[in-house]
Amino acid sequence: MTRPKVVVGMSGGVDSSVTAYLLQKAGYDVIGVTMQIWPENAPAEESGGCCGLTAVDDARRVCQQLGIPHYTLNFRPEFKKHVIDYFIREYQQGRTPNPCIACNRFVKWESLLTKALQLGADYIATGHYARIVFDQKTGRYLLKKAATTKKDQTYALYNLTQDQLAHTLMPLGDYTKEEVRRIAKTIGLNVADKPDSQEICFIPDHDYGRFIEEHAPDTRGPGNFVDRQGRILGQHRGIIHYTVGQRKGLGLAVGKPLYVLAIRPESNEVVVGTAEEVYQQTVYAGQLNFIPFDRLTTKQTVTAKIRYNHDPAPATVMMVDDRTLRCDFTSPQRAITPGQALVLYDGDLVVGGGTIIKGE
Repeated sequence: MTRPKVVVGMSGGVDSSVTAYLLQKAGYDVIGVTMQIWPENAPAEESGGCCGLTAVDDARRVCQQLGIPHYTLNFRPEFKKHVIDYFIREYQQGRTPNPCIACNRFVKWESLLTKALQLGADYIATGHYARIVFDQKTGRYLLKKAATTKKDQTYALYNLTQDQLAHTLMPLGDYTKEEVRRIAKTIGLNVADKPDSQEICFIPDHDYGRFIEEHAPDTRGPGNFVDRQGRILGQHRGIIHYTVGQRKGLGLAVGKPLYVLAIRPESNEVVVGTAEEVYQQTVYAGQLNFIPFDRLTTKQTVTAKIRYNHDPAPATVMMVDDRTLRCDFTSPQRAITPGQALVLYDGDLVVGGGTIIKGE
């Protein structure tokens, strides 16, 4: 009998390495693939993370240890178009993007899965901490939180489609990070103690503003800080340097702490206010994807996250038109940020989500 073939996206880290091992142990025909996504000779390429040269070397060594084939595939054009250019464009429009979500959607799934299926694979697999289950009653694939919510990564996976979920394996969903490292040590993988990759792999120094200025020199520069009444309080360095909720680095001396409330790209203004004013209770989101069903047709009680490290908070959601969802939290939430993802849960089940348009 032919063994099912799975392409494992290998970043050279412990999670994807143990994923490959677990699937091999479970009887799959495993192929390791490392995606080359960042331009050659770029800082991120040298520094490692999930983009760099060390990632390729580490992944190749792990595959040699496991006795499975390893290939590198060039996804640089896709990464530039869907992640880097998107990242720059969003900041220029006064929004704060999540490039990991864009990378998952357009590079890891749309591009890698398509390539894997073309090569005759049945599945792709990743080292994400999440669980995919099939609901016999509805005939749909469901996405659930990892068994240990501390490492749960479903926030960045909410926009997977039914077809993508049907062809994806995530064996780490039932493991803790400590268990994964223990497995890696037990089987002698040299990446067992390798630290987790950083949040945004292509900006090693975390200076988003400098990165955007270097890659998009025509980005608008200084403008005014204003309060909610439109009074000018000072000058900012350019809207790309700010995000909603930010306090540090404003350089405003007005006798009280001020926070970014909103960014207005059309007038090149950054609106600031008090800590209390950063809190809002309603979110509007677009670019929606639902997992247990195709459309949300009734008002639903959920818990919702407005950023990766946000604790899910009770809310009710409903559609306001065909493409826009309204989410009303039970209590005000801090720094509802346009461009970030709003992700909805029913217990440990991912209901779906979308991109935040605005808060109020």
